[in-house]
This record gives sequence, C-alpha cells and structure tokens, in this order.
Amino acid sequence: MGWIKVVGIGPGDINDMTLKACNSLKECDIVVGYTTYINLIKPLIKDKEIISSGMRREVDRCKKAVELALQGKNVCVVSSGDAGIYGMAGLMYEVVHKENIDLKIEVIPGVTALNAAAAILGAPVMQDFAVISLSDHLISWQVIEKKLELSSQADFVIVLYNPKSRERPENIIKAQQIVMKYKREDIPVGIVKNASREGQQLIITTLKEMANYEIDMRTIVIIGNESTFVEKGKMITPRGYIL
Repeated sequence: MGWIKVVGIGPGDINDMTLKACNSLKECDIVVGYTTYINLIKPLIKDKEIISSGMRREVDRCKKAVELALQGKNVCVVSSGDAGIYGMAGLMYEVVHKENIDLKIEVIPGVTALNAAAAILGAPVMQDFAVISLSDHLISWQVIEKKLELSSQADFVIVLYNPKSRERPENIIKAQQIVMKYKREDIPVGIVKNASREGQQLIITTLKEMANYEIDMRTIVIIGNESTFVEKGKMITPRGYIL
C-alpha cells in the first residue's frame, strides 16, 4: 500500500515553497491537483505522472488519490497555500474516514496567501486576526455575516479570502457595510492581487474606499484594526512594544 501526502505548495512562487514540500514532491510517484496549481509547480514535477482537473472537482481528486494509494502508489495531492487552510487536507481525511480505509496520510504545511499578502503589505497582522472567506458556495451567507459582525465588534484585523467573483460580486460590498458598523471609515485596508505570483498588484487604501478597487478571487483583502497605520507605503499593526 502506498501513502498520500497533502502538500501545501505556497502562494505561487516556487521560492516560497517549504523544503519539506519540495522533498515530498520528489519522493512521490504521482501528483494530483487542480490544473492551475499543477502549472505553478511544473518545473518540479516534470518526471512525475500528473493527474489534474478543473475547479469543483476536489472530491474526485481525493477519491482518485485514494484509489492510486491502494494500488501501491505514493501520491501527492497538491493544494495552494497551506493544505490545512481552505485546502485539501480536511477533505482528504473526510474521504478516507467515510470509506473506513486504513491509509497513511500526512499533511505538509505551506505558506498561505495570507502570509504572502501580509509580507507584501508590511506587517498588518501583528495582533489577533480573523480569517473569513466570503465564498458562500459551501457555507451560508448568514453564517459568514455573523462571523463578520463578531470579528468587527472585537476589532480583530480581518483577512478576507475569496472576496469577489462573477457569481457573487455583491459579497464584498455587504462585508464592507457590516465592518463599517464597527470600524472607522479611515482604517487602513490592504488589497493584494496575485500575491507571490506573476501579475502581483498592491493597493493600500481605507475601509471606506476599498470597494472602489479591482478585487477578484485572486485577491486577499486585509482590514486593519484601531491601531493599524500606514507609514512610507507600508501597512503596520503594532504589536504593542514600548519604544
């Protein structure tokens, strides 16, 4: 019987991959993943068998990985960022447990889009922060609204994943309106598109103005808290040290 490693390949640039992730890809027989993510790591897996598929085929990919591992193959299932944060790790475990299969699974952590975006912006998440996906494909909007309400009331730095798509262009506006009930209009907001990938773009604006900029599914939005400030083009949330 083979094994499955669920590998976080980082935000996009191969230089941002961990050594453990790179070594896992070297050790496996087959790489399974979403086509876009496979293309990001093509130089590292030229000699591997590759099985790729499009969006919303996550369950199929996990089931295929299990099938291959049961045949004795060592399989890497790749996931962008960190496999355990909005990634494939949880689903991989769910599939194996539902089928009651005794199979070795290891999760290989990676640098998230949040990490990459924060580094590009400066140091915006130096205090407690909440990470919220605005995609209501798998979770209801009512639940997402509650998360936005409570994290805004608590003055968390808020990181938004999947902020806007063609299917839900209004969700970012709804989120902005909820957050503005509790945070000042002039609180800094960082918008990073294609973090650590080709076409990277960076904008630092305010909560009031954030929805006026181009935002899509490849964008991470970081909303500061009461202490966040902008200095020399960098967004900074002080940790609290006395200088």
